[in-house]
Amino acid sequence: MKICQLCAVDFTLYHFLLPLMHGMRAAGHEVVGACARGELAGKVEAQGFRVLDVPVRRSADPLALWHAYRALVQTFRAERFDLVHVHTPVAALVGRLAAARAGVPKVVYTAHGFYFHEGMAWPKRMVHMALEWIGGRFTDLLLTQAEEDAATARRLGLSRGPVHAIGNGSDPQRFRPDPATRVRVRAELGTPDTRPVIAVVGRLVAEKGYPELFAAMRNVDAELWVVGERLASDHAASVAEAIAAVEADGMTRTRVRFLGYRQDVPDLLRAADIFTLPSHREGMPRSIIEAMLTGLPVVATDIRGSREEVIDGTTGLLVPVRDPAALARALSRLAADAPLRKEMGAAGLARARELYDESLVVMRQLALLGIA
Repeated sequence: MKICQLCAVDFTLYHFLLPLMHGMRAAGHEVVGACARGELAGKVEAQGFRVLDVPVRRSADPLALWHAYRALVQTFRAERFDLVHVHTPVAALVGRLAAARAGVPKVVYTAHGFYFHEGMAWPKRMVHMALEWIGGRFTDLLLTQAEEDAATARRLGLSRGPVHAIGNGSDPQRFRPDPATRVRVRAELGTPDTRPVIAVVGRLVAEKGYPELFAAMRNVDAELWVVGERLASDHAASVAEAIAAVEADGMTRTRVRFLGYRQDVPDLLRAADIFTLPSHREGMPRSIIEAMLTGLPVVATDIRGSREEVIDGTTGLLVPVRDPAALARALSRLAADAPLRKEMGAAGLARARELYDESLVVMRQLALLGIA
């Protein structure tokens, strides 16, 4: 088969979809990526995949959506794909409509976490639910990562075809504990071995919970490594004011370190003691899985996806959304208790190896797609 993997930006293509693309190619299919081209598209091409540059913007602007729709219809007609597999909200909506218009035989949508969520204002939530329902009229198979999203999709009728939860995963060989790396990385960053280190990995946007995390760090005796940057295509609320507040405060300025976009995330996790992800919404975050595979206990918010991965009190701690005090208490508890960190980290590592090996997730998708 000739298969298109469509998403909005090449960041998603490179960081999240490559394992599936490799799995499909290994099963004998031609796989083509499609997204708004950026600096990471070349890295995907270097692995032997074509990447089509399509004008999909992470924007709800009607003119931009119409432009993307028309370009995708032309692309799909020219390429004559057997299957179009869409990801990310905007690309998923216009991509399904365009694929239907172009006569693509099969359209599959993977929801990496529906944009609507329990904390969203009801009118806005209803609009996004309605858009998902419309897109579902052109969906032959809907895959979600979290079981909770699959149940929601079935209840709301968000697909004309079957709905399955596929989970999420990462590479256990790439993300694993390594004491020697811990020593080396801490020496490079000038962090003492005895200093508790908390790591957070994610885009620098407010919905990842950074304002609450920075506020919490005033009351946590540990060092926080912030790994990530804001993407040029991000429309989510900025954290510029929260970062300025950190830099202006003598206490947090000594505790919070901004490491930016890094290629050595596995090594940074090996050098940390705790992982946190205090997001307001998620699908089924891969960063938590990668931290668990590295043997770290996790402090996360009690939201869909995260609460499926983290067993509260066993592999980590769950806290309410937008609650800096509760977040500080949970982080402080782990920062002060090395045996508890070790116990929870070991439990998380065992759980991640059993459930979240990306090779199993890829095989599951190929079977559901009928292309294994």
